[in-house]
Amino acid sequence: MTDQAVDFGGAGGADRSGARPGRRRFYGRARELKELRADIARAGLDTLAGRPSPRARVLLVAGRPGSGRTALAEELVGDLARGYRDGVLRARLTEPGGEPVPVERAARGLLDRLGVPAPAGAAEDELTQLLREACAERRVLLLLDDAAGAEQVDALLPDNPDCLVVAVAKGPLTGIPGVRPCTVGGLDAKSAIELLDGYTGSVRITVDPQAAETLTELCGGQPAALVLAGGWLAARPMASVADLTKRLRALTDEPERPVAARPLARAFRVAYEALPASAARTLRLLALAPVGIADAHTASALAGCSVSAARSALEGFAAAGFLHEADDEQYEVPGCLMPLLRELLETEDRPAEVQLARARMLERTVRLLHSCRAVTEPEGSPARRKLAGLPRALRFTGPEAAAAWLRSRQPALLAAARVAVADGELDTLARRLVAALVRALAAHRGAENAAPELYGLHQLVLDVAERRGLHRERAAALLNLADLDARTGRTADALVRYRAALDAGRLANDPYAISRAMESVGGAHQELGDWQRAADWYGRALSQRLARDERADQARLYGRLGAVHSYEGRYGEALRNWRAAAAGYRRLGDLAGHARALSEAARVQEYAGRPQESLRTCEEAVEWARRAKDVRLLAALQLRLADTLDRLGDPAAARLHRAAADQLLGTGRSTAQPACEIRSASAKD
Repeated sequence: MTDQAVDFGGAGGADRSGARPGRRRFYGRARELKELRADIARAGLDTLAGRPSPRARVLLVAGRPGSGRTALAEELVGDLARGYRDGVLRARLTEPGGEPVPVERAARGLLDRLGVPAPAGAAEDELTQLLREACAERRVLLLLDDAAGAEQVDALLPDNPDCLVVAVAKGPLTGIPGVRPCTVGGLDAKSAIELLDGYTGSVRITVDPQAAETLTELCGGQPAALVLAGGWLAARPMASVADLTKRLRALTDEPERPVAARPLARAFRVAYEALPASAARTLRLLALAPVGIADAHTASALAGCSVSAARSALEGFAAAGFLHEADDEQYEVPGCLMPLLRELLETEDRPAEVQLARARMLERTVRLLHSCRAVTEPEGSPARRKLAGLPRALRFTGPEAAAAWLRSRQPALLAAARVAVADGELDTLARRLVAALVRALAAHRGAENAAPELYGLHQLVLDVAERRGLHRERAAALLNLADLDARTGRTADALVRYRAALDAGRLANDPYAISRAMESVGGAHQELGDWQRAADWYGRALSQRLARDERADQARLYGRLGAVHSYEGRYGEALRNWRAAAAGYRRLGDLAGHARALSEAARVQEYAGRPQESLRTCEEAVEWARRAKDVRLLAALQLRLADTLDRLGDPAAARLHRAAADQLLGTGRSTAQPACEIRSASAKD
């Protein structure tokens, strides 16, 4: 009989080194492990043809959910990890509900674990290419759990024979050459009894070994079923193994369920029916937990009970085999049990009650996110005062604790936002959740670092806005997405979105969105080198700002018009606009902005062949920079003035200004870089 095994301690939470916290004994499976190790060195189709394999070897562990297939894969990975200097990467390719994980999301997650930045909004092809490039010079071991098909695995496969991929799936991965599945069946009686012994102790099994063997047969040798059976016995020290076998035999098989799935369904039914009504309801509602992961707050909100009661319930469910312990006081619903829980939820709970539970969970998540962001605000701020009024269970001890919570819950939080938007019946809560998550991520990670996540969240807002006909929200989401496109070099895509945002802003009669979109359309045309269209759109945006007397925006737009006219060679128009920008900044009391605008006016005068006027304007800019007490700007303008004096044939005066600039900066001439600095400042304006 084949040696078999099961890891009933769970396999989650591993790090890149391959170590698995909380790892317990692994029984048997000697033949399967030997077969998989031998398969690593087996010649593939390419090597048989005399060519080296250009891609990583794929080892496939195939079996039904609940068969111990992931435990076997983790055991193999744990044994092999030492040979892969760049560590172990893990990705789950199927959601708990059975939906395949998009390749784009899986690739982005793997890149993040490798520490490779990926552009926000990048498409699947770009991300998989980045992943292949990242693995090209690395020796990594990649575990792809619960693959839905060969396409997913093939897209993530490194083009590097020094890497190894261990895939877990229900069946063969047809389409990937050279992959032979190692099929995992149920446990043999000896291994299954050893598993039960870990729950019940040896006495009850020794007293009635025949009943123990019968129990393993009724469970089909499936580890998930045996764990539930062991949990039932562990909770009832006075019950015998024979008592449980009688209960299992008394259950009628469901003909609509596949034969191989019936042992797990029977064991689950016995364990579930032994729960008190309130605990059974809480367990059913955990099917609503995003990505099947719940903590005490999630369970508390779903069940409508206290956080402490929810925590006790989760601990009890884990002891009974219904849940796996994850990191940071979180628990995971095993994928093989999720369909059973969802069936019960549909048959035993009214839709209105389920929707209310979902709403409570989303509302609790929103409040936690508000608290997570508020703790980053200064003491005494309105946000901190509001935070002090929240229940203690919803408050964080400090920014570090809030950041750690956000980091550990991020996958579940992002999944909650996706599910809430897809549901379509709780759009108001969904919008609040997305907004709170955007603010929390920006507060703790910064908008630049969180850009990939923010891109997906803005897309969710856009989905809701388009479904509900919310033109103002649609305009805002399009502007945010377009900004992220522009930052990552997708200017043409950004331009399309800016134009769509303009249309949405007009439908909403939103002056801010209209002006903002017009200016952004101009910026996109400027980035594309279309100076004429850029000037036209900047002019339209300026008209909007003038009509509403928005002076800071007027000054900025005059500067942008001055820049594009300069690029176009229309120096007269450029000079008039830079003069208007300078006057606007002066009226606002922005002395540094006034000095920068004058500096750009001096540059235009120089381009136009008017060096004496450029000199006077530059001297004026220096004086305003001195009044602004902006040391770096003053030093840069001193160097600009020195260059102008050199061109006018006054090297002595030029040396004086360079010396003054060096004294201001306290560094050598080469560190000042005046032209680049001033040009960068004007571009930002």
